[in-house]
Amino acid sequence: MKTSEFNYDLDPSKIAQSPFSPRDHSKLLYVDRKTEEKKDLKFFQILDLLWPDDVLVFNETKVIKARLKWYALLKDWRKKEVEIFLLSQKSLNLWECAVFPGERLKPGKIVKFDMESNCETILEWSIKEITYSWRIIEFNIWWSEFLDEIDKIWSIPLPPYIESSNQTNEQYNTVLAKHEWSAAAPTAWLHFTQDLLDKLVARWVKIEKILLHIWLWTFKTITAENLEDHEIHHEYIEISPETAMNLNSHKKSGKNIIAVWTTVVRTLETMTDENWVINSWKMDTNIFIYPGYSFKFTTSMITNFHLPQSSLLMLVSAFYDRKKMLGLYEYAKANDYRFFSFWDAMFLR
Repeated sequence: MKTSEFNYDLDPSKIAQSPFSPRDHSKLLYVDRKTEEKKDLKFFQILDLLWPDDVLVFNETKVIKARLKWYALLKDWRKKEVEIFLLSQKSLNLWECAVFPGERLKPGKIVKFDMESNCETILEWSIKEITYSWRIIEFNIWWSEFLDEIDKIWSIPLPPYIESSNQTNEQYNTVLAKHEWSAAAPTAWLHFTQDLLDKLVARWVKIEKILLHIWLWTFKTITAENLEDHEIHHEYIEISPETAMNLNSHKKSGKNIIAVWTTVVRTLETMTDENWVINSWKMDTNIFIYPGYSFKFTTSMITNFHLPQSSLLMLVSAFYDRKKMLGLYEYAKANDYRFFSFWDAMFLR
């Protein structure tokens, strides 16, 4: 299958630059996959779409401040602006990072910061090795100090299509975000408020929680001409024994398993074995879901409007139908839905 088959045009004015307030008043496009019925709603009206014993599965990951801009001192004492993104932690002080520009940052290079801030710790790091286009970097300070510095001088790694840098941790985290180390939020989750969750529970909607840490390559456009040639990224996933037991019980009794965003879909589908049973594991996943994939555990999905030629668009196209999905995107554009991270939502039932 060609990557170009998942392309579409989008006017930049359709890209949401800030979250809706209140969160649950964003738009919701409801789609019945069997009848192809569509409804234009507000997100809080999902109360009328969910049934008693429906199961919502959320991702508990929490976004950290994983982006840093600073000036590197060159040999002639000139300063060069450099940007670093934490991707994944390899050991206590060892991180896989994206660094821009990275031409001069070869293994063995030691980089010192010239920070224009109140940072008391001199942050220094050395390049250990290069993996693909990333750098393995060792920082020179203790773990507790590193966490303090992240909070002081690092910022939220917003996607490249978000022009404003004024978003807070609270705006870019979900209401039940718990486990740190994501560089991006499971954005379909952002539409839920605590009040809405309380109302859903009062109506006997079940809530389960899994974990997938999202990293920056989530935003990457696939450049391979053929999907089969694309090597998808790895992300850490985890399902507790209690949650696995609950999910298997829900599935066995025929309940509707509703994944809230694509991260939950990837986790559920990775953890489901050949007997259609969810396992409790802590592992990395590089599952690549695109049209032709047979879903094992997910029966419904709450998602958003994804980037052209992204693995996320390919996943939702596998869940519904590529042509029908792109048709929904054209419908959303014509009806003033907002796209991407602070976007409006879609409920595929």
